Amino acid sequence: MTSVAEIKQAILELNEEEYAEMVDWFYSLEEAEWDRQIEEDSASGKLDFLKDAAEEAKRNGTLGYL
Repeated sequence: MTSVAEIKQAILELNEEEYAEMVDWFYSLEEAEWDRQIEEDSASGKLDFLKDAAEEAKRNGTLGYL
């Protein structure tokens, strides 16, 4: 198995195009994990407080728009 140190070294040895491809891939991986976590938290009710706060602000006329 490849160690993190070996992976870091390999990344440092990439040319500019390969490095950009690696960054894009890693960013996509992080985005997918973020989306998965948000979906999980939403399904479990962990984010209900945000919906409740928005609904209350709307009722009170304090919901701002950008």
